[in-house]
Amino acid sequence: MAETARPIIRALLIDISGTLMIGSKPTHRAVQALAELRRARFPFRFCSNTSKESTSVLQKRMLDAGFDVQTGESQELWTSLKAVRSFIHTRGLRRPYFLLSESAKDECISAGQYDPDVPYDAVIVGLAPALFNYDHLNSAFRILVGEHDSQKQCNEDPKPSIPLIALHKARFIESSGHGLALGPGPFVTALENATGKEAEVLGKPSKGFFQTVIESLDCEGHGPDECIAVIGDDIQTDLGGGAIDLRLWRILVKTGKYRAGDESKDGVHPPDEVWDSFADFIDSLLSTDDGVI
Repeated sequence: MAETARPIIRALLIDISGTLMIGSKPTHRAVQALAELRRARFPFRFCSNTSKESTSVLQKRMLDAGFDVQTGESQELWTSLKAVRSFIHTRGLRRPYFLLSESAKDECISAGQYDPDVPYDAVIVGLAPALFNYDHLNSAFRILVGEHDSQKQCNEDPKPSIPLIALHKARFIESSGHGLALGPGPFVTALENATGKEAEVLGKPSKGFFQTVIESLDCEGHGPDECIAVIGDDIQTDLGGGAIDLRLWRILVKTGKYRAGDESKDGVHPPDEVWDSFADFIDSLLSTDDGVI
């Protein structure tokens, strides 16, 4: 329910994992609620920190679950992997060291710049449980401090600073059928601690990620009584950081990784609304003339 009067919502940014789906199963009535939102021609974007699978695999999983989603290079679905691809292109990176699944890695290097014959020039970390072991983390550490064999054998001048890039820093995730599980955040933090570097986060809740998605909506010129809203199950990763800085209307749902009391923990910026599910919020959103465009 809303803690304060809801402003006019012009568009909605929707988290996927834990909000629309848990694993490959939709949350209660989520498929129907999304269909109603689309029938109402209400502007929305999907915002996902997916890094365990490629964007195309995520799209297929949503379609298989019954969701009506656009396919291909859609402006409707925004992921942290898309942000990584853009980052690699913009920075001119030629050989990042990836702690990513194979499908996620393939998406990141699809820009065509990857060169396996040059030294590693960045470390990029997502959710890759099979790679979070000593050997891989130590390789990442050695690259970041300039001690990797590929760097020592190179005749080129070493780069002054090798960037540490995190798709996100979620401390834990909701693992379908198994409850909470470690996310990439603790492993990113370990590399930060060991190297003295601060990771640059490209996905949620970075301000840059949210700004890019909002620009695709063409809704930036809203009035003082209007807003863009974001909905998710993680008070920090989905609704923190850039969502607060950009003054988005923040809706927390009690599905996925949500646990009782998350919204009132010390150091947490309380959400504007709390609902049992995505579908319950959409029911409320579409049933009132006050909260929609």
